[in-house]
Amino acid sequence: MIAILIISLLILFLLGVPVAISLGLSSALALFLAGDMPLATVAQRSFVALDSFPLMAIPLFILAGVIMEYGGISQKLINLANALTGHVTGGLAIVTVITTLFFAAISGSSVAATAALGSILIPAMIRRGYHKEFAGGVQAVSGTLGIILPPSIPLILYGVAAGASIGDLFVASMLPGIIIGLGLVVTVVIIAKRRDYTKERRATGKELLKAFWEAIPAVIMPFIILGGIYSGIFTATEAAAVAVVYAFIISVFVYKGIGLRNIRTVLTTATETTASIMFILATAGLFSWILTIENVPQEVAQTITSVTDNPMVFLLLVVLLLLFIGMFMETNASIIILAPILVPIASEVGVDPVHFGVVMIVALALGMVTPPLGLNLFIVGRIGQIRIDQLTRALVPFYIAVIIAIALITFIPQIALGPVQLFDTK
Repeated sequence: MIAILIISLLILFLLGVPVAISLGLSSALALFLAGDMPLATVAQRSFVALDSFPLMAIPLFILAGVIMEYGGISQKLINLANALTGHVTGGLAIVTVITTLFFAAISGSSVAATAALGSILIPAMIRRGYHKEFAGGVQAVSGTLGIILPPSIPLILYGVAAGASIGDLFVASMLPGIIIGLGLVVTVVIIAKRRDYTKERRATGKELLKAFWEAIPAVIMPFIILGGIYSGIFTATEAAAVAVVYAFIISVFVYKGIGLRNIRTVLTTATETTASIMFILATAGLFSWILTIENVPQEVAQTITSVTDNPMVFLLLVVLLLLFIGMFMETNASIIILAPILVPIASEVGVDPVHFGVVMIVALALGMVTPPLGLNLFIVGRIGQIRIDQLTRALVPFYIAVIIAIALITFIPQIALGPVQLFDTK
């Protein structure tokens, strides 16, 4: 059964069949050709994979992100970031990183952050004299913060798959996300100085105050979500519902970016995104269930622990594996399939599940900007009319910066666990 499952999956991937369909077809073939279970099991196990209260947070956070995207949040965050950092060498590129960091803490989606901000910032950078490959590369790699910072959808999926606290994962991912963002800013400054990119005009005190005041409703949204979860006022799923209501009020009555004319567009966009993610989750859950009943996790665990029981060596092997898999497989599917296999091994060798979850997410996030599957590359390539090979070459310095950050997060667990312990002691 496992041979049919893996071989058929690889063939479907090579044929370019979408990930969700590939996972579902390979699972159905394995059950039909080698299993003694009825094909009705395909539908049953796919539904079971979605039958989870924490997973309800995903469509709600997606809807909140789309509402904020259409509600004028992007421009307010850009104005604030520009007032804070625009006057530095390469200021507009730094604004891109900082704005994406802010937006990531609202949308929970790498693709949403890249598309919403890239359509504004990539043309602006090109007009200001930045090379288009650099402009696209900065936006693409900054977009990876969308699945690292809370309310990251992959973090929710990992929490469900691994049985880890989603609130702890949200808190644990904050400092790693900031470290990666700082690494990107440093890289931007180095390249900008070498190429003598332009600075923006320094904002006056009045302009800075105005930009901050207008952005306050958006900036405080992550604090409402995290504060409510960690204070015990509501669960992550209930926090997602709060986020939708808050985003709607801010977008309609404060920023006034959403009216009756585009509510249908907002709901349609959120529905389409939710459907695509849930389709992947259903088929990936079925795929993962077959691996489990065939004892693949236990066999993999025995193989790895026979090689090493050193947690640092184990983490190094996992990071290398995830960096490779991220190049070929969609992040959400990777988490649903790999988390049930790898988390028990991590626990056995002494790695904290929350720390391991953050390591998984930051390693897989790089796959958003590595060919051949890097979704962010295709988005910015379409926006800026840039070839993928040009983008990839421009991204080399950023790859180095992110890999250094991943190494720090992986081998210094307190970067992720320190904030969690701090919150727990209060």
